Amino acid sequence: MRTFLITALIAGVVLAPLHTAHAAGNTDETRLVLGVDDCVRIALKSAPELGEAQSDIDLTSSKLDEARSYRYPQLEVTTLFGPAPGAHRQDISPVVATDRSYTRFNQLTWFTSADATIIQPLFTFGKISENMKAATHGIEVDRSRKEQRANEIALKVHEYYYGLMLAREMKELVLEVQESLTKAREKAQKLLDQGSDSVEELDLYKLDAFSGEVSKYLEEAKKGESLALAALKTRLGLPFDAQLEISSQRLIMIDVDTPDFESFVDKARKKRPEFRQISEGLKARSALVEAARANYYPDIFLGGLVSWAYAEDRDRISNPYINDQFKHLNAGVALGARWKLDFGITGSKVSAERAQYNRLLSTKEFADANIPLQLKKFYLELKEAENSAVATKAAYTNSKKWAVTALANFDFGVGPAKEIFEALQAYARMRAAYFQSLYNYRIAWANLDYATGEQPLEKSK
Repeated sequence: MRTFLITALIAGVVLAPLHTAHAAGNTDETRLVLGVDDCVRIALKSAPELGEAQSDIDLTSSKLDEARSYRYPQLEVTTLFGPAPGAHRQDISPVVATDRSYTRFNQLTWFTSADATIIQPLFTFGKISENMKAATHGIEVDRSRKEQRANEIALKVHEYYYGLMLAREMKELVLEVQESLTKAREKAQKLLDQGSDSVEELDLYKLDAFSGEVSKYLEEAKKGESLALAALKTRLGLPFDAQLEISSQRLIMIDVDTPDFESFVDKARKKRPEFRQISEGLKARSALVEAARANYYPDIFLGGLVSWAYAEDRDRISNPYINDQFKHLNAGVALGARWKLDFGITGSKVSAERAQYNRLLSTKEFADANIPLQLKKFYLELKEAENSAVATKAAYTNSKKWAVTALANFDFGVGPAKEIFEALQAYARMRAAYFQSLYNYRIAWANLDYATGEQPLEKSK
C-alpha cells in the first residue's frame, strides 16, 4: 500500500521547477474551463521567454538594417565659428606684403565655415554583402530559437496539465480505498457488537491503523493536486486565486497508431528548431569569415567635397594658387580607395571567426548523434508505457474483483479482515500503476512532439 500511495506525490515531483507566483488579487470571478490546447495557447501568449526571444530577433534585424545602410552615401559635416585676422587685396598686390601682423584684438574679425564630405561606397570586396548575409541568417537562427522556446513551453504545459490529472486520479483512488475501509470498519463493529466469532477486536485495530495510513496519503494526494494546479496557473500567467478548471477529467490512451522510430528521426531532421539553428548558424558564421577576410582589401568609393567659409573683414581672393581658409567656396568630386593595413590584426580576426565556425561544426556533429538518441529514449518510454498500461489494467481489474469478493465474504462473516487488506493493497497498487503508465504515455507523446519539432497546437488542427 505504501509503495502505491507514495506515487500520489508524482505531480509534486514533476512540478518541482515552479516559477515565482504572480501577485494575488483576482478581479475576474469568471471560471475558466480549459483543455490542454487552450492552456498551451494562453501560455504562449503570456510567456516572457518569447518576449525575450522576439527582442533577440529585433536586435539581429537592426544589425541587418545597419549592414544595409553601409551601401548608401555617408555624409559628414563640420562647422566652425570663431575669430580670424582681417586681410585685404592690397596686401598681396602688386607684391606680397610680408610685414603684416594681427597681434592686436581690434585687428581681428569673425568667421564661420562649413565643410561637407560625402562618401558613396562602390566596391568593398564583400564587407557589406557578407555582413548582410550573416545578419539575414542570424535572424533565422533567432526565429528558430524562439520556436524552440515555444516548444519547451508547450512541453511544460503538458507536464503540468497531465500532472494535475494524475494527482486527481490518485486522490480519487485513495478516497475509494478509504470508503471501502470505512464500510469494512462499520461492518466489523456491527459483527463485534453482535458477538460474532468471525470478528475480533484485533481486526478493528488493524482496520483503524490501515485507515490512518490511507488518510495520511490522502492529504499528500491533495497537496499534490494543489501544487499541480498552482503550477499550471503560474505557467498560464494567472494568479493563484483564479477560477481555473481543466476540461479533461480522466487520463486515457490516445487512439492513434504509433509510427516507427525512423519516421520520428526523419521528422526531427526536417522540423526540429535546433537543426535549423545549426544550419542557419553555419551559413551566418561562414559569411562572417568572408567579411573578416574582406578587410585584407581596400574599399573603392566615390567622394565629394563642399567647403565654404566667410569672414567679415577679409577680401575674397580668386586665385588657384591661394586658398583662404577663412573665406572661400570650393567643391569637387573624385574616385578614391581606402585601405587599412595592419600587421596581424585582420588575420587574427579571420582566425577567430573561423574558430567559431568550426565550433558550430562540432555542435552539428553532437546534435546529429544525440538528438536521435534522445528520440530513441522517448520512443522506448512510449512503448513501455503502452505495454504497462495494458498489463496494469488487467491486473487492477482482477484485483478489484478480489477486493469486492473479500469485502463481501467479510460482510457475510465468512472471510477474515486480513484478506481485505491484501486485496485492497493489490488493487490500489495496480490501479496507481495504471494511472502512472497513462501519465507516462501522455508525457512520452509530449516529449516526442518536442523532440521532433512539432509546433504547439499543430497536431490539434
